[in-house]
Amino acid sequence: MLRGIGGVNKKLSEKSLTNNIGINSLPNTKLFGTDGIRSKAGELLNSNFVLQLGYWVGTVLKEQANRSGAVVIGQDSRNSSDMLAMAISSGLTAAGLEVWHLGLCPTPCVAAAANLTDAIGGIMISASHNPPADNGIKFFNSKGIKLADKVAGQIESRLRANFNCSFPLNVGNAWGKHYYRPDLIEKYTTVLERSLSPDLSLEGMRIVLDLAWGASVNLAPAMFEQLGAEVIAINQLADGDLINVNCGSTHLDTLRQAMTKYQANLGFAFDGDADRVMALDCQGRVVDGDYILYLWGSQLKEQGALPDNLVIATVMANLGFERAWERSGGKLIRTDVGDRHVQAEMWRTGAMLGGEQSGHILCHHHSVSGDGIQTALHLASLVANSGASLTQLVDDSFQTYPQILQNVRVECREKRSKWQECTVVQQAISEAETAMGDDGRILVRASGTEPVIRVMVEAVNQELTSHWTDQLVRVVEKNLA
Repeated sequence: MLRGIGGVNKKLSEKSLTNNIGINSLPNTKLFGTDGIRSKAGELLNSNFVLQLGYWVGTVLKEQANRSGAVVIGQDSRNSSDMLAMAISSGLTAAGLEVWHLGLCPTPCVAAAANLTDAIGGIMISASHNPPADNGIKFFNSKGIKLADKVAGQIESRLRANFNCSFPLNVGNAWGKHYYRPDLIEKYTTVLERSLSPDLSLEGMRIVLDLAWGASVNLAPAMFEQLGAEVIAINQLADGDLINVNCGSTHLDTLRQAMTKYQANLGFAFDGDADRVMALDCQGRVVDGDYILYLWGSQLKEQGALPDNLVIATVMANLGFERAWERSGGKLIRTDVGDRHVQAEMWRTGAMLGGEQSGHILCHHHSVSGDGIQTALHLASLVANSGASLTQLVDDSFQTYPQILQNVRVECREKRSKWQECTVVQQAISEAETAMGDDGRILVRASGTEPVIRVMVEAVNQELTSHWTDQLVRVVEKNLA
């Protein structure tokens, strides 16, 4: 059982602060990125920082809820996740809150538990698809929705104003308590079961699941087997040394090889915390979030369950998907990258379906967060009920424009955050956009989760796409990397 850490407030000199992990150690750039806070474990995300972060998260969540209560914590399989869970639990209990620790579970499980109980928030310890040495912390409000920028900003400003090595603050004897609550995972599995037709059967389907040595290892195979599918699970243990290493939603070759070996009908690859999924058809072709949105959206549209025939996607969504969806009578709104931006636009417009090309899919008919396992189950259901293969369904949907996404590693935080001020890069982008006109588009952006600048180019043909990708990557590398 994790227990809160008590202590006495002391006045320390500026010298003693900077000799340890004091105020000067916090980066000048924003702590909260596209999806919470991420870094190498032990660097920014060390026990001292996370302890204090937990205290101010708890304080702000109490103010937002106007009451005390419990905070749900889940984690993936990374070696550093136990340490971070203990540290943030200590901060939360120092703020007088209860902690309900689920242990190993997918991110959407934390969101569901926060939403379906009287908890005032949720926290997931995970760096999603990032390599094992990284870790991260995601935050949810009492409805299971990721924190708004304004709330994250309040947490960050309080943390910066009070960060020191004499923590915890003097808060009297109002310590919270920590409870291990794996029983709450059942609330999430109930959500999954109720989102599917009660007579759904996947019998006769052979499905390969790449579990990425991560958070889905206990739940995903069980759910598919319960529906009658023959399941072949790979990378199927919780392993902090191997999570996401050449596997999972961002490395599909392992899944493709297993599907060929077992002659499977379908394949699904989850990321480390299972809030996203990528699919492969029986030919080994990638069925990404754009195709999933089109297929699921078309089904909901036919059922009259898609208000205004509206789907929310991000700036990464392929032009081929957008134009095909509009030809079918649908509407599409783009947001910035990040499922929380998609979520916010869904709430604003009343849209019931949205997601990202990377496999984050949100369906408000069934859940409040992106959910890889739920998405995989519904795509398998759609295939089973159609009487066609996933290959046939994809062939009948749309053709993507050739798209290339390349990451340029930029270690300097300041250069990443201010890349748009680089005149040479902006001139190169403008030249490419003018040359392609309506035949393509360009998206250059700093990642909110990794130390990279992402360069994306898509156009009507591969030659045009490759040419301008190479041009832009060289400029970014020369001037920013």
